[in-house]
Amino acid sequence: MGLFNRRTPENTAAVATLEVDPALAALTGDYVIDAAHSSIGFTVRHAMVTNVRGSFADHEGTLHLDGSNPARSTASIDVKIASVDTGIADRDGHLRSGDFFDAETFPLMAFRSTEAAFLGGDTYRITGDLTIKDVTRPLSIDLEFNGSATDPYGNQRVGFEGSADILRSDWGLTWNAALETGGVVVSDKVKLTFDISAIKQA
Repeated sequence: MGLFNRRTPENTAAVATLEVDPALAALTGDYVIDAAHSSIGFTVRHAMVTNVRGSFADHEGTLHLDGSNPARSTASIDVKIASVDTGIADRDGHLRSGDFFDAETFPLMAFRSTEAAFLGGDTYRITGDLTIKDVTRPLSIDLEFNGSATDPYGNQRVGFEGSADILRSDWGLTWNAALETGGVVVSDKVKLTFDISAIKQA
């Protein structure tokens, strides 16, 4: 069930309107991302043949959801680069180093939304500015609304999951090494993944 159902009038010259489900409109409000039940991760091709997956364990963020007009919804997320975890300590240390993120100088990766849109069904797109190191560039993330529920502690939760593909070189992450067989060790293309659970604030 989507946040919105689009209804097109019989008169095709008329502008389509949004029919709001009252139950879902009630989700309007401010939310805090529950980091313990959320994940922000990435997948990147390694040595041209396999995928390396990782995540950032330490992150925080807020959402404002508008159940009457999704264009007024917003998101803000901060990720601590030092929390990167790929399951191999040496690789994580390399990612934190100046070859990649330079976590000591640039401890945060940040996203600030500038626009939100309903794409149909349960799918939404949120666009904003992603800052990595000292580079800020636009990023659009397609998200699926997974629903809402009241947890055993009485918290109202909403869930979203989505992804976005980026070229890491666009943010100055250019380190690489050539393979003897051709190609490079790390792909430029990276898939960012988001699995978000957020709690409504009183």
